[in-house]
Amino acid sequence: MSETESDPKDAITKEEITGAAAAPEPSSVGGSRGTKRNAFTELMAPKPKRQPEPPILASTRGAFTGGFKARDGLGAYTADPASFPASRVIYHNASFVVINDLYPKSTVHTLLLPRSPRNRLHPFDAFEDAEFLASVQAETARLKQLVAKELQRRYGRFSAQEKQREAILNGDVEWDDEAPLPVGRDWEKELLVGVHAHPSMNDLHVHVLSRDMVSECMRHRKHYQSFNTPFLVDIAEFPLAANDPRRHPGHAGYLDEDLRCWRCKRNFGNQFKKLKEHLADELETWKKL
Repeated sequence: MSETESDPKDAITKEEITGAAAAPEPSSVGGSRGTKRNAFTELMAPKPKRQPEPPILASTRGAFTGGFKARDGLGAYTADPASFPASRVIYHNASFVVINDLYPKSTVHTLLLPRSPRNRLHPFDAFEDAEFLASVQAETARLKQLVAKELQRRYGRFSAQEKQREAILNGDVEWDDEAPLPVGRDWEKELLVGVHAHPSMNDLHVHVLSRDMVSECMRHRKHYQSFNTPFLVDIAEFPLAANDPRRHPGHAGYLDEDLRCWRCKRNFGNQFKKLKEHLADELETWKKL
């Protein structure tokens, strides 16, 4: 099979593999295009006032440069992360690069990319190395905190669990600046974290994304199934046992299962369009919890 062909077990389409699919400019974690600000530090800083989300704009194609094409496309980010704007690369260090997914499947969708010789291995093999696994798990925990704070920033004003905290941030309630803010909602519990049992890209990458599954790029049933069945393996569950059925996702048929709402568990069978409409309604309910 060529690097541009689509495998039935792929969680993404041929157009996404080649970078030819239309992609939104992300309403992203991090700074805006062309800025030099430290996106990670900026996001972690307290924000007393909420700003409207930027509009989703049409993206230009050709996101992968420097000879990194098709299934090797993620290599462009680990090779030269500084060449990308803050709207794409959230932060990077000697061992990892964190990006906003080019084709997000939820309102917030990030990828953790190790900068290691092991990143060309299948994750099931790469994570047999205990030291490497521990480093990825530790960085994933850091990214989860970051994404949780982004969800809090975006949706905290809608959440009943965040009511007191939001009132303080908006200046509606007097609060001692020396006192810690109320904790509010546990946004880390609202995340999906893991690797696909059959990765579609050659470079190892860990998905950390919001639970809602609402995005312009959520276009096919396999997009949804790849994050809402055991096809997504939580990074915390590694290393896997030798007989774990997720080692053979094609045999298990995860992508072919009935479509079920992640929240209310309603069965939509093979009616992806109806599920997608339903997910938009569930997002509004989920934000208000």
